[in-house]
Amino acid sequence: MEIRKLLVANRGEIAARIFSTCDRLAIATVAVAAPDDAGAFHTRRAAEVEDVSAYLDFENVVAAARRAGVDAVHPGYGFLAENADFAEAVLEAGLRFVGPRPESIRAAGDKLEAKRLAAKAGVPVVPSGEPGEIGFPLMVKAAAGGGGRGMRLVRSADELEGALESARREAATGFGDDRVFCERYVERPRHVEIQLLADAQGTTVHLGERDCSVQRRHQKILEESPSPAVGPDLRAEMGEAAVAFARAVGYESAGTAEFMLAEGEFYFLELNARIQVEHPVTELVTGLDLVEQQLRIASGEPLAIGARDPEGHAVEARLYAEDPRTFLPRTGRITRLRLPAGIRVDQGVEEGDEIPVAYDPLIAKLIAHEETREDALDTLAAALRETEVRGVETNLPFLRWLVGHPELRAGEATTAFLDENPPLSRPRRAARPWHGSWRLNGPSPNRTAPPTVEGSGHADLLGAESSLTAPMPGVVIRVLAGEGDRVEPRQPLVVLEAMKMETPLVSPYEAVVRRVHVAEGERVEGGALLVELEE
Repeated sequence: MEIRKLLVANRGEIAARIFSTCDRLAIATVAVAAPDDAGAFHTRRAAEVEDVSAYLDFENVVAAARRAGVDAVHPGYGFLAENADFAEAVLEAGLRFVGPRPESIRAAGDKLEAKRLAAKAGVPVVPSGEPGEIGFPLMVKAAAGGGGRGMRLVRSADELEGALESARREAATGFGDDRVFCERYVERPRHVEIQLLADAQGTTVHLGERDCSVQRRHQKILEESPSPAVGPDLRAEMGEAAVAFARAVGYESAGTAEFMLAEGEFYFLELNARIQVEHPVTELVTGLDLVEQQLRIASGEPLAIGARDPEGHAVEARLYAEDPRTFLPRTGRITRLRLPAGIRVDQGVEEGDEIPVAYDPLIAKLIAHEETREDALDTLAAALRETEVRGVETNLPFLRWLVGHPELRAGEATTAFLDENPPLSRPRRAARPWHGSWRLNGPSPNRTAPPTVEGSGHADLLGAESSLTAPMPGVVIRVLAGEGDRVEPRQPLVVLEAMKMETPLVSPYEAVVRRVHVAEGERVEGGALLVELEE
């Protein structure tokens, strides 16, 4: 392998994960650290550390790579992973980029262009266009991003303007590109993705699928491979479609083609031009190290593997610092961290570390692998019981509830799972009327009202009694009401941004705004008083 020294332009568990492979391959490692992230876990896992002004400042990151004398740069996921300008800057500096070529990143990263290329390659896509053409419900999506950012579900015309504005703002913050588009919303699909590997010699293979249907805020929580909804024939058909699209954009390196699956039909969503958070489940059922494969491809080596059927079953759960019912992020110092033995654990922090405001609150990924799906879920459930985190609130109670839920156990969970099963609620006994059948843009289910816990709801925050307080530290993006305004129940009053996600904070009842204590652009601490109300 030509790569002898590697800089990882990322942080947290993915940086540590890449360093582990480098250690096994005897590749020297370099971490980068932003000023507010000095001494973080990933920096302690690398042989060297370079300071950078910010993780998104790619010119500064490339300069750090040149100072460190590395051969290559790995972008991980998030941050600069799908930034074609960054890939170009790395290559222009005479370094190897561990990822696809810039032109492939651009073709795959622009969702509108990707959908056009997919349709041209004969891959089925979800209709997109003007709201009047596709109707409601629809999904607003960021053209240049992913990971749930810049996405808004719109069920009626009166919600559209606010959703477009919010999605554009979040897309600009997360990706530096505020373009959005509208796509038909598919009710209750599964989210199934195909893992791809492609070398510079033109060989492209797929490694089967992952089911990522259980999501909150359009972000995945639990992933498994293989999917309980995919058999050998459908796997082959989806794999062929994924390979066809990858070839259409001249793809190289590891990548993931994401699909929606509904009533046996699949629809292309996007190609993620990077390694995915959930890649460990594919590694466990294939026996491959995907980071190693990325490094070998970046070194110019041809793929020495072919498509393969999954062996056993793997399930991954993401342990986050967040409220287990509302999924609002939490910050604080971890005073005790006990992670399970006997399964794979990819961690991003250690005991004594601080969960920062500015970055993703992922603590660790817990991944179980057994011969059968039932055994894998049982092993993961035991691992979650063994896990202990103190000092910061986490979603651990939610994960324990989720892994034991009969609908998940039966392999029936769709992307609507948390709409229909509020977190930590008692499982329903009655069979769903839509059991085993989904329709493109079908009728809406009877959506469950968000639970209220300590004044907070599932997606929005409900103010306690006569005041609205910040659920976590963040920046006030918008103030939507003024003193003296009469507001309706669940009317958004303030929009707070934390960890690059926007959270609308709403009125708990019909009231009059007595006083507004914050202004747009102001940074607030958790628990800060934002708005006072009176009936």
